Amino acid sequence: MPRYHRPLLPLLALAALSAGPVLAAEEVSLLTDMTSVIMLLGLPCGQVVKATNQAKDDHIAVCENEMSYRVFVNAQGRVVAERQ
Repeated sequence: MPRYHRPLLPLLALAALSAGPVLAAEEVSLLTDMTSVIMLLGLPCGQVVKATNQAKDDHIAVCENEMSYRVFVNAQGRVVAERQ
């Protein structure tokens, strides 16, 4: 490794270590959002324990009661949840 790269190593290490909590916070936020959407639509769920991104604004949410829903934005711009 060239000498001029060595001062950057601590900065790169810090950036790599701090990325984990940011990703975890984003996932918790997504799970909370999915739980809220499903609850507001009046569907049985309890709490979303896993959410998988299918595409932009399209997710599969798995609830604590083992039901799963596809949560997405339809052509009219409304958020919809369909049981899978």
